[in-house]
Amino acid sequence: MAGVEMFPKEYGYVILVLVFYCFFNIWMGAQVGKARKKYKVPYPSLYAVESENKDAKLFNCVQRGHQNSLEQMPVFFLLTVLGGFKHPCASAVCAALFTLTRYFYFTGYSTGVPENRNKIGKYGYFALLGLVVCNISFAVTLLRG
Repeated sequence: MAGVEMFPKEYGYVILVLVFYCFFNIWMGAQVGKARKKYKVPYPSLYAVESENKDAKLFNCVQRGHQNSLEQMPVFFLLTVLGGFKHPCASAVCAALFTLTRYFYFTGYSTGVPENRNKIGKYGYFALLGLVVCNISFAVTLLRG
């Protein structure tokens, strides 16, 4: 296939992990939809108001878990795509670990106890750091020509 030769063979792992994260994101969005019905939070409200809804904190924790994952997505995707050009396997492993920790972040947050998001979720930042290292290595390689 034309143009595919410019990618390392293992770059397919990078793509697969990112596609998996997309499905994971859809799953989190569905959990927010279920929480909307369960806690009676109608659209277009992004968050429930505590003075109007006794379950506001429970809903808001589910919503924030997903929202935070959306906020992290651009940086995560960029670091994964670029770092994967030089280090596809390392980038794919870091991305998979980040995705796994995001699951625990989301499910921990969804308990309604915000502190639960960090029991395992906080370790995702080590995976992001690994992606940063892959990107620095790639940049140095390009600059050295």
